[in-house]
Amino acid sequence: MLYRAHWLAASMLAARQLLALGLAAILLCAIQGVANDAASPSWTCSAGHSNCRSVTIVHNSWHAAIVLRQSDLAANPIPELADFPAAQFIEFGWGDQDYFPDPNSGVFAAIKAGLWSSGSVIHLVGFSDPIEDFYRGAAITGLRMNEAAYRRLLGYIDETFRRDSRSNRAPAAAGLFAYSRFYPAHRRFSLLRTCNTWVAEALEQAGLPISAAFVITAGHLQNQLAAVTRAP
Repeated sequence: MLYRAHWLAASMLAARQLLALGLAAILLCAIQGVANDAASPSWTCSAGHSNCRSVTIVHNSWHAAIVLRQSDLAANPIPELADFPAAQFIEFGWGDQDYFPDPNSGVFAAIKAGLWSSGSVIHLVGFSDPIEDFYRGAAITGLRMNEAAYRRLLGYIDETFRRDSRSNRAPAAAGLFAYSRFYPAHRRFSLLRTCNTWVAEALEQAGLPISAAFVITAGHLQNQLAAVTRAP
């Protein structure tokens, strides 16, 4: 299945990275971040509104990413999406530029990524299978955002790409899979700013009551998402 080719492979890469950094993360994350008590009205969208946008957060024990519908992206184009013309969904994930793309990275590369990263990349995965099938076995959280919140989320993602000023798009490199690509990105990866933090920052930018400063692991992110989705 596509999930076995994609998500399991990504999980193994992320697991090796965070396992190497796990002890330090525990020491630095003794206090668990929590979401604000009151749900923010600035991002929500009721089912009856025609401008609701679907945002899905997927994660396993280590790695988190944002999944968006290609049809919702048409009005807010990201130049790099031209590389995925037939995909119905796009996954956006972020990580260290040396460790993330290399399936054979070792412990030293993981430590370097956490302590003195030299840069970052954003990984796009295009697919058309139902999300529940593609990410079978992963934690999946669906969110419904209004148009303004969705644009803020896309703005954060769009600004993550480090683009060539002449072509106005980021150069693509081979991804982890045949249906994915890596692109150079802004923002520096570190032990305190992981792929999970990046997802939390995007949601916080959209207006969700998420405290990205307290998110390092996928568990931290899920706890805050659970509080948001439980809120009346």
